[in-house]
Amino acid sequence: MVAIPAMDIIDGSCVRLRMGDYASKQVYGADPTELAKMFADTGLSRLHLVDLDGAKAGQVRNLQVLEHIAEKTNLVIDVGGGLQSRQDFDAVFSAGAAMATVGSLAARDRELTLSLLQTFGPDRLVLGADCREGKIAVSGWETTTDLAVYDFVATYLTAGFRIVVSTDISRDGMMNGPSEELYVALMDDMARRGLSMELVASGGIRSLADLDSLAEKGLAGAIIGKAMYEGAIGPQALAAWQASQGV
Repeated sequence: MVAIPAMDIIDGSCVRLRMGDYASKQVYGADPTELAKMFADTGLSRLHLVDLDGAKAGQVRNLQVLEHIAEKTNLVIDVGGGLQSRQDFDAVFSAGAAMATVGSLAARDRELTLSLLQTFGPDRLVLGADCREGKIAVSGWETTTDLAVYDFVATYLTAGFRIVVSTDISRDGMMNGPSEELYVALMDDMARRGLSMELVASGGIRSLADLDSLAEKGLAGAIIGKAMYEGAIGPQALAAWQASQGV
C-alpha cells in the first residue's frame, strides 16, 4: 500500500479543513513548494494536491502551485479540485501532474468523463468518490447528491476506471480513524459484481497503526493530511513505513 501525503491549497497556502467546512480552515505556514521538497527529501514519492479554491469555484485556481512543485521535485503528483472541463485536465497535466481526479464532473457529466478516460487512460485518470452518509458529495463537498457511492463507483469501474479515491467526509480532518467499514464494504460490493478496483482511502488517518490496518484490509493507498501537519505522523516516520511496505 502506498502512503500519500496530502496538501490542500487555498490562496496559494497549505490549509486543512474539518469535514470539508471552509469556515474551519486552518492555515499552515509552510510554503507548499518547500513542504513538497521536504516530503521528497525524506524519501516519499507521492503527493495528493487539492485546489480547494478550484473545488469551490468549479475551475482551477492554484495551477501555479502545481507548476512550482512539479518543477522543484520528482514527486508523483495527483491533483483534484475544480477540474470541470477538458481544458482543466489539459492544463494540470501540462503543469506536471501525473494523475488527476475526476469527482464532481463524474457526478454531473458522464459523457465528458468517459471521453476524458478514453483520452488519458485509467493510469492517469482517477475516480473521486467522496461521500457523506453513503451519498456522493460534490463542489468542494458543499452539495450532497442522490447518487449512492456503491452504484456510482460500480458504473465507472464497468466503464474502465481502475483507481478510486474515496473520502468519508464525516472523518476528514477529524483524526478519529479512517472509515474502514466503508472501504471494506465498497471492496466487497465491487468483488460481488466482478469488478476490480484499486481503492485509496482518505480521511481520519491518525497513526501508523491505521495505515497497517488499511494495508491488511487490501487498500491500494492511503492519503494522510492532518496527522502529518499536527505532528502525529512525521514525514520521516511515514517514509520509513512506506519503505517497510516494499513499494
